[in-house]
Amino acid sequence: MATAGSDAASSPAPDPADLGEQQEHSPARQAPSLPAPPPAATLTDAGELLRALAAPVRIAIVLQLRHGPRCVHELVDSLDVTQPLISQHLRVLKAAGVVQGERRGREVVYHLVDDHLAHIVVDAVAHVQEDPQPV
Repeated sequence: MATAGSDAASSPAPDPADLGEQQEHSPARQAPSLPAPPPAATLTDAGELLRALAAPVRIAIVLQLRHGPRCVHELVDSLDVTQPLISQHLRVLKAAGVVQGERRGREVVYHLVDDHLAHIVVDAVAHVQEDPQPV
């Protein structure tokens, strides 16, 4: 009758690297299920939205508009940027669906389309202001 100790002594111990490889490639082992990615058109649109938010002046505009609607001259005054430059950036944000403008007499008042966009910008600003993590 063989004992466990004699079996172990008679057969070579398996190489741990081989065990890991066997387990990794085993057909019985199932990979964790990952959620399906959104459709390519959705990813493209999300990329365009992020591209529209990528300019520092546009980030500043979104940060201003998260506090409420503003007309162009208010944005010019608070951001210390020229009116043509503010208007140019507002056109980009409007084309991307980030802001909407509503005419009130001679002025156009701009507001964010929804709060999700402000959260994206606020989170990005907060992230870059965090203390760097030690390596």
